[in-house]
Amino acid sequence: MESAIFKQKSNYLRVFVLCFFTAVLLFLPHCIIDAVAGGGYFHYAGDFNDQQINFYQYANAFLKHGGSFSWATDLGSGFVNSYSFYLLGSPFFWLSMVVPAKFMPWAMVPLLCLKMAVAGGGAYLWARRWVRSEPWSMLAGCLYAFSGFSIYNIFFNHFLDVVALFPYMLAALDDAVLDGKKGRFPFWVALNLVNNYFFFAGQAVFLVIYFFCMAAGRRYKIGPRKFALLAWETVLGCACGCVLLLPAGLSLLQNPRTIDPFTGYGYLFYGKSQQYGAIFYSAFLMPDAPYFKDMFQEGILKHTSLTAYLPLVGIAGGVAFCRAKPRHPFAYIIKVCIVCAFVPVLNSAFYALNSSYYARWYYMPILVLCGATCALLARPDPAERELPRAFALTTFITLTAAVFAVVPNKDDDGNFKLGVLDEPARFWAVFGVTVLGIVIFGLLWHFCRKKRQWSAILTAAVLAFSLVYGSLHLSLTKYAQWDVDGDLIAETYDSVDDVAAVLPDDGFYRIDAYGAHNNLGLWFDKSCLQFFNSTVAPSIMEFYPEVGVKRDVNSKPDVENYALRGLLSVRYTLVAKDKESEWTDKDLPGWRRCAETDAYAVYENENYVPMGFTYDYYVTAEQLERVSEEERAQILCRAVLLDDDQISAFGGILQPLPDAELTNRSEETYAADCADRRAAVADFTATNTGFTAKTAYDTDELVFFSVPYDDGFTATVNGEPAAVEKVDDGLMAVYVPAGENDIVLTYHTPGLKISTILSAVSIAVYGLYLLILRKTSREG
Repeated sequence: MESAIFKQKSNYLRVFVLCFFTAVLLFLPHCIIDAVAGGGYFHYAGDFNDQQINFYQYANAFLKHGGSFSWATDLGSGFVNSYSFYLLGSPFFWLSMVVPAKFMPWAMVPLLCLKMAVAGGGAYLWARRWVRSEPWSMLAGCLYAFSGFSIYNIFFNHFLDVVALFPYMLAALDDAVLDGKKGRFPFWVALNLVNNYFFFAGQAVFLVIYFFCMAAGRRYKIGPRKFALLAWETVLGCACGCVLLLPAGLSLLQNPRTIDPFTGYGYLFYGKSQQYGAIFYSAFLMPDAPYFKDMFQEGILKHTSLTAYLPLVGIAGGVAFCRAKPRHPFAYIIKVCIVCAFVPVLNSAFYALNSSYYARWYYMPILVLCGATCALLARPDPAERELPRAFALTTFITLTAAVFAVVPNKDDDGNFKLGVLDEPARFWAVFGVTVLGIVIFGLLWHFCRKKRQWSAILTAAVLAFSLVYGSLHLSLTKYAQWDVDGDLIAETYDSVDDVAAVLPDDGFYRIDAYGAHNNLGLWFDKSCLQFFNSTVAPSIMEFYPEVGVKRDVNSKPDVENYALRGLLSVRYTLVAKDKESEWTDKDLPGWRRCAETDAYAVYENENYVPMGFTYDYYVTAEQLERVSEEERAQILCRAVLLDDDQISAFGGILQPLPDAELTNRSEETYAADCADRRAAVADFTATNTGFTAKTAYDTDELVFFSVPYDDGFTATVNGEPAAVEKVDDGLMAVYVPAGENDIVLTYHTPGLKISTILSAVSIAVYGLYLLILRKTSREG
């Protein structure tokens, strides 16, 4: 039966507006600073600058032109799998498609404000049932929208899409189980799944915890029939939202970053003891910048979203609630989540048991913590009884953090110093504002808790304090990198036309960058060796380590690996003007300064090899293993790496590389090899679905293309199907006969067709299901 609270007028719009304009006030000063001193739109730090702004702009333009293969993504990657984790399923991104691509950087802040407003509204809707007080439910929404997790993850931007949508799914689950409302849950399951498949895996785990805790707390009373109906709606929602799941799954199974299981003690204990301290204090102190360590120096702490802070009220309300109602489902959920946070294998259950540490699931228990806090405050008797003791305890624990600044220690030279902090000023700022929040809440509790407008006073205080601590967090994150990111717009957005004017438009080639920002290729629509994206073609992850390049979240081949530039058809390097002296000091072979823009000195590769060329020799894996990884590119400029089956197939047109050639790795030999490879295909054209090429060789040849191998590619030669060979540990080649040939490689995202059909059929079934529900409700 529907709860009586839902018969009251909803304040959703009020919460939405409050959160939206609070977010506007939070960002406005920094937008003004950027407009005056930064040269244009709001830019922040790290991932926000290097990924989120250019991802949104590039994806906006790419989709409007259509296509399946993105040449500007690293060495080239399928568009869907490269961007489905970041934005492709996000309703916020699709809403932004109404904005012209060139204006997307200016749309990022309005989108952030919208996400916070949607998050606050969703949390309010979910909290209404449990808090049973409209004013206090509104506070729950505001606490969730401006929690430490939300403020921290402005840095990652697309994480806030997940934060915004999750409460609606949880509210729909409550509606389905407690009120018997049918049809809503599948919609929110589908939307959360299509929004972000990675986070949805964690949401599924949390929903199981939530369900069983609700059942254990006797709030969910569900029989076999209702359970079967809930299971049906869950499966239906997953089927409706699976359009991006299957392609992503097929790609991720080949990605080494997603296959990293625990071993031994790793299941039970974190490798560094300080990790436990960081997890513990994350609930008491406001978060510092994602890329800094303050109190704790050991452990995996940077970029982990490790914070469970609530503005002003902290976790005192949650602690008091657990003491007042120890058998309430919220108390069970909070306690289970605390255990999960401290046990590695349970923490990783939210990320498919991957051993890499993250706390990016905390927004879910934070939502419950917001509900528990406001449910307690809405009931004066338990609040009066339990909150003072809980507040005293949490205040004491928070104050103990000061010990880290005064504990006796020694510096690197063995001299005495106070504290274990690398950045004491930053710590005291974080600590001071956190304590300020404690003081304000204590005073408000003492003087205002008996007032009629107590809930409104506290809500206003929470929003005002969110501006204070949020501005401090933004400032600590943004301006600490101002010397690095102050020229972001000048080197990216403002340089698009300048770079286009000096780089010739005479065919395909790659570029490189030195001393510049990440992902320049997305701004200039060129394949660039320096690229920051975690979900590129898996073969890139396979290829780069074999040539001495670490490939985890980004590609950053050292400039000293000069032979890699010839192998990968790099024609120009953009050198940031302030780093040009460093570049010239390296005295790299085969580069000459050919042009400049306001931001860059442009160097041309004299050993440039156009895309698509042939070899006289092949090399075996056993031979290549005798060469250091950093010098293997020099060998690969002379011989193509083949496996045993390929040697059997193509040994007649290629000769085995003599072992003596393995030691011939001089700069002069590299230049000669590049000259020998320069007799490339007659015409190579990169398209938005792959590429085409023409050849006219006198003999049969195996044509090498430095394009990441992908199962999604199909090839034809003169209209006839041809095999795509995986060579060089991740790149590709195509066999062509003597004479004139037309090569066409077309990319289709693996699994996308099947998942699209499944999703479309499921949506049709869902529509029919809704019609049946409507008809039966009318008849009833």
